[in-house]
Amino acid sequence: MNNMKKWITPLLLGLMLVLSACGGDNSADENNGNNSDGDNNQDKGTIKIGMNNWAENVAVSNLWKLILEDKGYDVELTSVEKAFLYEALSAGDLDIGMEIWLPNTDQAYYEKHKDEIDWRETWYEGTDLALVTPSYMEDINSIEDLNQHAEEFDSQIVGIDAGASIMSLTEEAISEYDLNFELASSSEPTMLTELQNSMENKEPIVVTLWKPHWVFAEMDLKILEDPKNVYGDSENISYAARLGLKEDQPEVVEWFDNFMLNDQQLGSLMAEINETGSEEEGARNWLDEHQDLVEEWTGQSE
Repeated sequence: MNNMKKWITPLLLGLMLVLSACGGDNSADENNGNNSDGDNNQDKGTIKIGMNNWAENVAVSNLWKLILEDKGYDVELTSVEKAFLYEALSAGDLDIGMEIWLPNTDQAYYEKHKDEIDWRETWYEGTDLALVTPSYMEDINSIEDLNQHAEEFDSQIVGIDAGASIMSLTEEAISEYDLNFELASSSEPTMLTELQNSMENKEPIVVTLWKPHWVFAEMDLKILEDPKNVYGDSENISYAARLGLKEDQPEVVEWFDNFMLNDQQLGSLMAEINETGSEEEGARNWLDEHQDLVEEWTGQSE
């Protein structure tokens, strides 16, 4: 037994040294491999994006998730209500909020947090809340024209959810313009189905709609003029960042500052997501077809 102890102990020590050496060699190989893979495979940190549950916000947030991941960043998308978005940006719990409507809609949030958040660049110009008809309705160009054609529309404006702000504005428009119309509440999908069916048959219809929305990329529509400005002035959409992100991630902030979409580009992105039924798949399909834009924003080719 004593003899066995004499050779078992050095044998075990030898095995441990061999295993340790093998492990060290693998680590070195892995490190060397990581260094040779290029920037896109390096971990550049995590970017936390707060996402409101609006079609355009979901679309651009998922788009940037893919772009940043392709560039080597980890990305966390967090669904948040608008008020919480500003609180989280102010506290530094989120890095970026994609959808800031100024100068009117989000003015109260801006005043509350103007010194606590880094307010950045506009990426979409010209929002609209409005009444909309198909473009083939050539005699209808203003809300003021509606009463002359009330019978054609069955004296009905097709709306969305009763609690939506555009619905209360439309009730105000009916009063301000003394329209002989009733506002029919439904839902966004129901309204869009009625709009599509009417357009397929070239029938009259007037609906509540807003820009940005994917439907403008898919259907030939026109926004009715609003001489009394019931629906308010057009706004721009910008993004905001937590204080310090520009210093921590200057590359990312520069890319987001360069980000810009026109109505057709944003509409086609939302339409692709709507058609595929998948936020990430739709965003990837659109991204694959618009690499020239990515290069403009990031200054890099994929």
